[in-house]
Amino acid sequence: MSRTPTELLTPADQERRRGLRVMKGVALGALVAMAIVFLVSFAFEEQVPALAYVRAAAEGGMVGALADWFAVTALFRHPLGIPIPHTAIIPNRKDEIGRTLGEFVETNFLSAEVVRTKLEATQIAQHAGEWLRVPEHAERVTAEASVMASGVLRALSDDDVQDVIEELAREHLIEPDWGPPLGGWLARIVESGAHRGAVDMAVETIQLWLASNQAAFSGLVSRRLPAWVPSIAQRLIDDTVYNESVKFAAAVRADPEHPARKAIDGYLDRLADNLQHDPATIGRLEDAKTTLFESHRVRELAAEAWNTAKSGLLASLADPDSGLRRRAATAVTEIGDRLVIDATLRHRVDTWVTDAAVFLVDRYRHDIASIITDTVERWDPAETTEKIELMVGRDLQYIRLNGTVVGALAGLVIFSIAHALLG
Repeated sequence: MSRTPTELLTPADQERRRGLRVMKGVALGALVAMAIVFLVSFAFEEQVPALAYVRAAAEGGMVGALADWFAVTALFRHPLGIPIPHTAIIPNRKDEIGRTLGEFVETNFLSAEVVRTKLEATQIAQHAGEWLRVPEHAERVTAEASVMASGVLRALSDDDVQDVIEELAREHLIEPDWGPPLGGWLARIVESGAHRGAVDMAVETIQLWLASNQAAFSGLVSRRLPAWVPSIAQRLIDDTVYNESVKFAAAVRADPEHPARKAIDGYLDRLADNLQHDPATIGRLEDAKTTLFESHRVRELAAEAWNTAKSGLLASLADPDSGLRRRAATAVTEIGDRLVIDATLRHRVDTWVTDAAVFLVDRYRHDIASIITDTVERWDPAETTEKIELMVGRDLQYIRLNGTVVGALAGLVIFSIAHALLG
């Protein structure tokens, strides 16, 4: 069910309508007043000859008022409902007016020169920097960006995102061979000696464990000896094994050139070489990788990764005191400071914004202007007429008033000249 133009009016339009009605009443009142003056002066003109000047003025005022009433009314509708040619201009030529307005905006407002001149004089980066460096403004920007980001996250389909994560994981993590890259990585670690810290940590951990777990060696070897071996010998053997283990760990930790360390280095060297060049080693690693990352497991990992990331991001974005929001607000403030302080950065930003705006306007100016044309074409003629009349109709009523005054003066002047010449 379509709505009438009155139902489409906004509160501001309703206020304009009341003002228009008042001015129409004033203009009509002026016409009526001129008519009354004309009738009175016409009736008593013979008794009072001077009233001829008043009659001429009133007559001219009526002519001017009626002429301007016709002109103003003809813009919006047929006067008195009579389809006189070249009346009801706005409803009859609505689409042409829309096209003309679109062309006017495109030619005079959406030109590259106009946009560039305006933006170059605006100092966008300077104003933006001064605004962003205020902490309250930075927090506002962060809050608005958080709302937008949260909306995007909630709008994303979990299944689609999980599919993308799974596809990326397979393409970049699972499908490529792990052996050669791991071998090269391990070879560089061994060559640089970066693994020695890990070896030291392992030996230290073993030492600490040995110091706290001597009881674990009780019976470790002796329970495997024949029953006829004396118990004192069994304890001596267990203690000997424990003490030798402690000494061995201490020796490995104290001597950077210990044979055990050399053995570890040699093993890691061979492993790095085999991972890069030995098909059997590479194959075993790939088999283990395939077993670990079965299809359903990859899907589960993708789901877990996305759900965890999404939940964490939503929680951080919703909390004004979260680390993410605080760091973002700090970053925005720092950007504002840099824009204010760094003239080179300001110039780059201004140039980038100006060039981008000019490019967009130059490329899409017709499409932007067509919004006006297409919008006006979709408007109902009655609605269009109502809207335009409410915007400018009150001022047009002053034309009627001016026409009444000017007509009265013109009538008086013409009558006076004619009377002077012919009297």
